[in-house]
Amino acid sequence: MADYNEKEHPPQAEQQKEAGTEPGTSEAGAESTSGGILPEEHAVETFSDVLPVLPVRDVVVFNYMILPLFIGREKSVRAVEAALQKGRHLLICAQREEQTDEPGPDDLYSMGTVVQIMRMLKMPDSRIKVLVQGVSRARITAWNRTEPFIEARIEPVHEVMLESDITVEALLRTAREQSERVLTLRGISSNDVLSVLQSVDDPGRLADLIAANMRMKISEAQRILETEDPIQRLGLVNAQLQHEVEVATVQARIQSSAREGMDKAQKDYFLREQLKAIRHELGENPPDGDDELESLKKALDKAGLPKEVRKEADKQLRRLASMHADSSEANVVRTYLDWLVELPWKKLSRDRLDILRAKEILDEDHCGLEKIKDRILEFLSVRKLNPQSKGPILCFAGPPGVGKTSLGRSIARSLGRQFQRLSLGGMRDEAEIRGHRRTYIGSMPGRIIQAIKQAGTRNPVIVLDEIDKLGNDFRGDPSSALLEVLDPEQNNTFSDHYLNVPFDLSKVMFICTANHLETIPAALRDRMEVISLPGYTLQEKTEIARKHLLPKRIAENGLKDGEALLSDAVLEKVIKEYTREAGLRNLERELGAICRKLARRKAEGQKGPFTVNPQEVEKLLGVPRYIEDEKDRTLMPGMALGLAWTPVGGEVLTVEASIMKGKGTLNLTGQLGDVMKESARAALTYIRTRAETLEIDPGFSNKKDIHIHVPAGATPKDGPSAGITLTTALISGLSGRSVRPDTCMTGEITLQGRILPVGGIKEKILAAVGRGLKHVLIPHQNVKDLEDVPADLLKRIKVHPVHHYDEVPPLVFVKKKSTAKKTGPAKATDQAVDTGSA
Repeated sequence: MADYNEKEHPPQAEQQKEAGTEPGTSEAGAESTSGGILPEEHAVETFSDVLPVLPVRDVVVFNYMILPLFIGREKSVRAVEAALQKGRHLLICAQREEQTDEPGPDDLYSMGTVVQIMRMLKMPDSRIKVLVQGVSRARITAWNRTEPFIEARIEPVHEVMLESDITVEALLRTAREQSERVLTLRGISSNDVLSVLQSVDDPGRLADLIAANMRMKISEAQRILETEDPIQRLGLVNAQLQHEVEVATVQARIQSSAREGMDKAQKDYFLREQLKAIRHELGENPPDGDDELESLKKALDKAGLPKEVRKEADKQLRRLASMHADSSEANVVRTYLDWLVELPWKKLSRDRLDILRAKEILDEDHCGLEKIKDRILEFLSVRKLNPQSKGPILCFAGPPGVGKTSLGRSIARSLGRQFQRLSLGGMRDEAEIRGHRRTYIGSMPGRIIQAIKQAGTRNPVIVLDEIDKLGNDFRGDPSSALLEVLDPEQNNTFSDHYLNVPFDLSKVMFICTANHLETIPAALRDRMEVISLPGYTLQEKTEIARKHLLPKRIAENGLKDGEALLSDAVLEKVIKEYTREAGLRNLERELGAICRKLARRKAEGQKGPFTVNPQEVEKLLGVPRYIEDEKDRTLMPGMALGLAWTPVGGEVLTVEASIMKGKGTLNLTGQLGDVMKESARAALTYIRTRAETLEIDPGFSNKKDIHIHVPAGATPKDGPSAGITLTTALISGLSGRSVRPDTCMTGEITLQGRILPVGGIKEKILAAVGRGLKHVLIPHQNVKDLEDVPADLLKRIKVHPVHHYDEVPPLVFVKKKSTAKKTGPAKATDQAVDTGSA
């Protein structure tokens, strides 16, 4: 093909196939758009003896051959343009090497074909498409130029006219017969093709006609083109036809052998079936394959399959019996039946419905978490009174390390059920939940069915860990697949793509765990009963460390019971000064570090027991990470302590406000989010409306620049709960009054000074108690949340519920030395505080 990627144009024989004709023939007609030769006579065309040269890669053009060419090389495009300007003729020469991208005179054969350009079309990719027809053979006598395109002087090679004789007639008949035989062997013979072959009596024309439609190498086709004698040219074509006949014969023999192989396989199948029937009549033992089928049938009988599932199993068993034992499809069916046999369709573990014993197990495994334990005991009570009740879908939400996953294991132990855990974090493929269809290679059921199989019972406790970290992409949405799994009204007919039969999941107790509920889709969150797990108190952490964490670390580090003695004071020091978290993971690491130090002493020859006192903690763990000095004895004007909620628990934040001379600019720093910035602006507006009451210069907004900063600037912060703290810090900076260092606060403030409720009250109070603060201000509407706070914590800190910010200043600002009468709002506040905190 000319002047473009050689892979873009089909070989000569395939050109005819595109035009609707077959190799060895050509359809007559001037409208043909593919390679072919017109058998009828044409008038002799005149052309110049100097023509542009068009190199082609993988085709040799013969006389009267019509074919399209895609031209992309610049020189070739210029050659076509020059030919269109002068008579529409050009010379096509084949390249000696197809890999040559810029062929020169030495890279081309000296014999080519003069063609006439019939049509030309410009393509969108800067290439052009031309339709050409061969006119005459021509030999290059001299090269005129190579730039901007190749041009050569040519000498036409006229066709030699011969009179018909016996030799010519024999060659013509041989060529026609061999062409017909090739077509017959390939199954593409037709009367139209044969009539075209019979209509050509000129040996040279017939040779060109057949050569143009044969699959030959470029060198062989060029050899035929360069042969001037028609008899010799037809002889070369006959030799190529003979070779083609041999190749076609071998291909036909190969295809026949393949068909015979298929017939033999069918015959073997029928013989095996007959042999099986004969053995059955004789009472002989069946072969191993039949043993397998019998064992599968017996296993299916024992599996207790539901009626619909047994119907599908019998269908697949019949298919397996009709297959060859070594076929790939038989392995797929056999694996499928094995899955049906091994699944616990009717096997249920008996629930331990002793409520008192279950409470003992829960208390033994976990300290605190009273609300969750009560919910579990309620579930057991309902199961005891109504065994047919459907299992709930519980979701434990809380910060990392508070024991969500281990709580699921304790529930399974208290119920006497099997326990399985599925980690959903990062899962993006829906097939992980529903399984792959059996049409895929290596397909298998989803993780839910796999967990049921591993548990061996139909009512295990399955923990779906990190359900808030599910993803989705082009492979599907796993969270949508869980909608059916976690719906007690639907999961009794759960259908896995691999099994393709319903499986009852209504007896399974699903427990989900999550750190953030916001990332769980609303439809999935609606199916779950969310139970929040807040952080542990200092007393709970101390008890957990003494009962669970410390004995575990002592055993892991090669020590024996009684060799490592850590008092409660040591544990409290580690909790306060080396960890600051809602969970227990860092505490367990620090206890492990202490046990490693003691294990080294034992390995060096010292004898135990090893007693650790509070003074030795710093030698074992280094300098404390969190020290009590962070709690300032006094706060400078412009500073206030607020409370924030984080995924790892509550946190005490220091808000700073700096006042300087300026023009009323407000600057906010500390990685504050949009909501927190809006809270600061609302606080400033409230202060401006109450400036005189708050003993602040009313014109400060035009005379002072204000800069508000929340330390830990690298940590993003957002939310409305810092509104009351921002207001207090601004009033302190503008009035010069200091805030009490033992008081913290939380709540959203409005433009009118109303204090609105916020979330995370328990976590925030835990953080305040951990910092040793004595007073905390909360919105009055959050008093109901104090029920979740342990009573011993409420004894260590005084809670002040407030409705309006007018109640706040008497509670948070340091009183002046001069005695002053309490205002009405302050008295009302004190009364509200006493009532609310009680």
